[in-house]
Amino acid sequence: MKVDLRIVTRDNWEEALSLKVGKQQQGFVPTPAVSLAKVYIKPDGEGVEYIPFAIYVNDLMVGFLMHAYEEITTDSYWINGFIIDEKYQGRGYGKCAMIEMIKWIQNRFPQCEEVRLTVFPDNYVAKNLYKSQGFEATGQIFGGEEVFKLVLEKTHKVI
Repeated sequence: MKVDLRIVTRDNWEEALSLKVGKQQQGFVPTPAVSLAKVYIKPDGEGVEYIPFAIYVNDLMVGFLMHAYEEITTDSYWINGFIIDEKYQGRGYGKCAMIEMIKWIQNRFPQCEEVRLTVFPDNYVAKNLYKSQGFEATGQIFGGEEVFKLVLEKTHKVI
């Protein structure tokens, strides 16, 4: 299975706004609208850059995620706002999108040694996905969410 990550632009932002998770997941992740607002608002400070991505299968948008980073660091590379639309969940798209995002970060930022994300303690589906990709809990809590990290092996960079 192949998914593509495409930056959200003026051509596809409205479609991204229509993505939504199931009712039981709504408290776990911000809507794409909130994530897109962060690009402009910069709530984490001027040094943090945000890149919103739509997740596609062929030409069908199935999800969204945001990459936030501070390029001068080795460990401030975050994946957040990650959703697969409720109509497309359970098909493996989330796992494929996570793999593609990690590859993208590794290729774009060779100085990156660690990718981080946060997850609500009760979001067991997401936690299982992240753990299956090598993420581990750090023991830190940020905004009521657990911080997970993936340490990137320099010898295992994906091209």
